[in-house]
Amino acid sequence: MPIKRNSPGVPTSWKIIHSCGHEVTHNLSDRAADRRAGFARWLAGRECTDCWKAARDADTVAKDQWLATRRAEEQAAAVEWAERFDMPPLEGPERALAWGARSRFQLVTAAYTALVSEGTWDEADWAVLEDKIRTVSRAGWWIDQRDAEGTDLPELLDAATSDDIGTENPHR
Repeated sequence: MPIKRNSPGVPTSWKIIHSCGHEVTHNLSDRAADRRAGFARWLAGRECTDCWKAARDADTVAKDQWLATRRAEEQAAAVEWAERFDMPPLEGPERALAWGARSRFQLVTAAYTALVSEGTWDEADWAVLEDKIRTVSRAGWWIDQRDAEGTDLPELLDAATSDDIGTENPHR
């Protein structure tokens, strides 16, 4: 594996030889110690930032196609998830609905991972939160929360106002 370690213990600074051949030192101190090696491996399988940006900027048509494909994949995942977990449709302007659905999907799945999969919550705790999730139907609310941490979702839901909560019965 093209990763060099310079010091004992779990390093915070990793020298990565990217798939493009460039060696870049990455500061991974913002990641938990047990997640650094896996992320370093992932980085090693990717081009360095400069090469990635150069390739991206060289072909704007390919960039636009890549972005459209990515958005379509994200949207399909959000729709499948919403159907699977019986999430109500979002309300708002037509142009905000798809973005809101993707934002809801990303935040809720991040919350499940942080609180249940990696945290101390059990499925019963999650079921209570999931019922609250179903009540927030304003797409703009989910878009506004798009940069939130998954662990913040319970507090954010508690702060949602009556303008954010739909009138439809979430238990259809």
